[in-house]
Amino acid sequence: MNQVSELAFFIQLNKLGSLAATARELNLTPPAVSKRLARLEQRLGVRLLNRTTRSISLTAEGELYLTNAQRLLGEIEEMERQVSSSRAEPKGLLRVNAPLGFGRTHISPAISSFVKRYPEVEVQLHLTDRPINLPDNAIDVAVRFGELPDSRLIARKIAVNRRRLCAAPVYLEAFGHPDTPDDLSRHNCIVLRQNDSAFGIWRLSKGKQTESIKVHGSLSTNDGEVALNWALDGHGILMRAEWNVASYLRTGQLVEVLGDYETPPADIYAVYLERLNLSAKVSFFIQHLRDFFRDNIDRPHDSLAAWR
Repeated sequence: MNQVSELAFFIQLNKLGSLAATARELNLTPPAVSKRLARLEQRLGVRLLNRTTRSISLTAEGELYLTNAQRLLGEIEEMERQVSSSRAEPKGLLRVNAPLGFGRTHISPAISSFVKRYPEVEVQLHLTDRPINLPDNAIDVAVRFGELPDSRLIARKIAVNRRRLCAAPVYLEAFGHPDTPDDLSRHNCIVLRQNDSAFGIWRLSKGKQTESIKVHGSLSTNDGEVALNWALDGHGILMRAEWNVASYLRTGQLVEVLGDYETPPADIYAVYLERLNLSAKVSFFIQHLRDFFRDNIDRPHDSLAAWR
């Protein structure tokens, strides 16, 4: 008798509550069940059950063995389910978290096409103004930007992305183009307050040199779409992800400034807990996001080569 069978046998014995009932369930004789239990106790070197002719009760060691047997057998069954389903069609409930603006603009249509392709998946989309803590929340996949400090999570890159500094032509005609990062401190900058990032600090780098510039302006907000509209109206310089400004850079409604400087990383990731690594619904959804972003996300022409 292998150890997995022993676990299942002991769980069944306690569920049924007697040697006779277990014998009937397993199509064995009561002496055979008693002998099987005795072999288990002998191997462990402890008594697991107090037993009479009519009933059984757990010893302290038996309670510990039962608790861990149920946990271990459950983990084995979950592992086998995930492995067997990793090649199957995804099904069941999938809970997704994404930032407000990006979720509305890109994740929502990606989910729409996903459920059309896999109708047995039910998706709940939760949009929030700041990242949530996956281990403490009932979320299967979270979409995030930039560096991910939590080592308990698995992150798969969905799309390359960079932040761009840009302004409307009318603003640049009136106040000029900044030539260096230091020049930003003398410009009206539209400051976006998001997550826990330092408010009004823009970091730009060239080569090994990084500069942190304290910027300010007459307008600030925690909503990216509002900030974008202010920039389009000519109120100042904005730092925004290229997925958000690509079409405006292409049409000339916005013009990039300090384009030879790098900004902090903003690549797009799908993040999930390690225990979901083999889940069919998670793996299929992440691959769908990669394909969807490759084929649909709008970006400036000079970024297409890097993405493809």
